[in-house]
Amino acid sequence: MNADLKPWYLSKTVWGGVLAIVASLADLAGLGIDSLEQAELADHMTALLAAAGGIVAVAGRIVAQKRLK
Repeated sequence: MNADLKPWYLSKTVWGGVLAIVASLADLAGLGIDSLEQAELADHMTALLAAAGGIVAVAGRIVAQKRLK
């Protein structure tokens, strides 16, 4: 993978957009989520997904059939 590229799910912009949509739908349903809460949620989602990616990478290396050189 190119060092300048990152997976879409590690983008705070993507998660911010998703959370803005969810917040709008929540507002229509009578639940309020302010912009500060949206930013905090985006930060937490990005950190959670980065940790999950690390776990998958390590687990993949453990179960891999070929040795590293």
